[in-house]
Amino acid sequence: MDRECRSNSVSSQSALSLPKTRVSAALGATAEIVSLSPARRIHIECAHAPSHVAQNYLVARKIGLPVRVIPIDPENPLWMVLDKRVFIPLFEKLPFGPGTFTRFNWRGWEFADKYRAHEEMGDVFIMVTPGKLWVHLCSPDALAEILKKDKDFPRPLEIFEMTKVFGDNLSTADGKSWNKHRKITSLAFNEHNNELVWSETIRQSRSAVNYWTSKGATASIADDARTISLHILSAAGFGKFYPFQASRGSIDTTTTSVAANYKESLQIILDNCVLLFVLGTAVIQKPWLPKKARELNAAVHSFRAYMTEVYEAEKKAFSEDKPAANNLMTQLVRASLGDDGLSETEIYGNIFVFNFAGHDTTAHTLAFTIYLLATDPAMQDWVFEELEHVLGERPADEWAYTTEYPKLKRTLAVLYETIRLYSPVPIAKSTGNSDKPLTVDGKTYIIPAKTLLIPNHIAVHTHPKYWGEDSLKFNPKRWIQSTSARIDDEVFVTPRKGSFIPWSDGVRNCPGKKFSQVEFVACMATLLKEHYVEPKVFDGEDMGQARRRVLKLVEEDTGQVLLLQMFHPERAPMVWKRRSSEKMVG
Repeated sequence: MDRECRSNSVSSQSALSLPKTRVSAALGATAEIVSLSPARRIHIECAHAPSHVAQNYLVARKIGLPVRVIPIDPENPLWMVLDKRVFIPLFEKLPFGPGTFTRFNWRGWEFADKYRAHEEMGDVFIMVTPGKLWVHLCSPDALAEILKKDKDFPRPLEIFEMTKVFGDNLSTADGKSWNKHRKITSLAFNEHNNELVWSETIRQSRSAVNYWTSKGATASIADDARTISLHILSAAGFGKFYPFQASRGSIDTTTTSVAANYKESLQIILDNCVLLFVLGTAVIQKPWLPKKARELNAAVHSFRAYMTEVYEAEKKAFSEDKPAANNLMTQLVRASLGDDGLSETEIYGNIFVFNFAGHDTTAHTLAFTIYLLATDPAMQDWVFEELEHVLGERPADEWAYTTEYPKLKRTLAVLYETIRLYSPVPIAKSTGNSDKPLTVDGKTYIIPAKTLLIPNHIAVHTHPKYWGEDSLKFNPKRWIQSTSARIDDEVFVTPRKGSFIPWSDGVRNCPGKKFSQVEFVACMATLLKEHYVEPKVFDGEDMGQARRRVLKLVEEDTGQVLLLQMFHPERAPMVWKRRSSEKMVG
């Protein structure tokens, strides 16, 4: 689960950053601009782009860093919708061919580029755009510094305004308000809640792997990971429990039970977060919008009604001295009943952000992990050795969070390695309203006010300077060290400060970091204790060729939507089989 990390996110070149203009995209085959200011704003931006680029270029040149120029503002909403789908392929066919423009001027270029740009230009360079200057960083020391100094390098709050779907939250608060939000939300992420996450994840994962095993081959791994994630959030967030194969569908508007619609409402909201952020709650209420938007509007109203119902019930329970449950909603309400607590809408806002933050991040990470492990039977055996040693023959119902979780270091290493290579959530910082000094590799640069600072996760997570010559290889063993052959002697490796930042760092690090780790470890332990996974072998292939095909698909079919994800995981069906006591055959 994530997290302020997710709420801190900029979808590569800022997919959430639309403070003035909202985009209606993917409602059908077309995209239209729904503008809160005159529609000709886009035309005006384009007309003035050359002069803005020239002005920004002159400012950038004085800083003394390598400079690259891109002519289209990455925050231009129309460009964000169509960049890689239409414009970039078109420009690549023009006589001047690919260059800086087609290399850097699209969302998700960082994943495709890996560390190459920083290998060419150094640990820091500037991207000049018609809007802001973007400083891209791949220096662990500099990253550790800017993440630690939140007052000097604040978050660009305007980017996160649209997460206020249900109210102010940890993402949109600042100063004393943020301190209050962080203090109270941290109380909700406690060890009692982690125990609930542990047990519910085991229950969901056991049902999932039994279902997959019965299917022979399944192409629904990524979708099923979303179901697992949603059900764990339902349990941890509201204390509501669902079987793995619960039905999905539109909201039944004829039912009189708000609670009966809760899961369906949350599912629709989380499945359509991009649409909700881009259009906003006011626009989706328009009766002339397509059915998808109307269903989303109904889901928003239903989910808000459910939160109100729970909020009032919890206040009543508190007044009657009834004990508190371990779910996040209950903990937030109880912690906010004093004079300096969160308001009702702030509780709703944070609950929404927790769900938004923890849903797709978890689902995509689980999907990446399963596909990567399917290509590496030896790595599955390595994890299985630890599971056998720690868990023995005891059934999953007897696995205790407090004693088992801390011992599953190899299983946790798989998570760390997956998100090292496939970090789901980039973040952004800024210089705020004044110029700031930034020291990189012993040299100090003065960065102008209102400049975006972009930690290049993919680059710093994959640069051979920090991860060795095999930096692009999936190798969870890099996270484990030992002085003997005994599993009990293994130690988890602590990475260099600033070189591994998937949960951010500093005071604004992810409050759901432990939640996400417990969830992942419980899931992988359950899936791999008695089963293993391999790709479905297509006609004309052997298993080795099938594994290479899947590994290629994971790398080439991955890109940025709102988060980093595989576009077509269904193209590589997976086969789950029950494991015998011996190791797998590679």
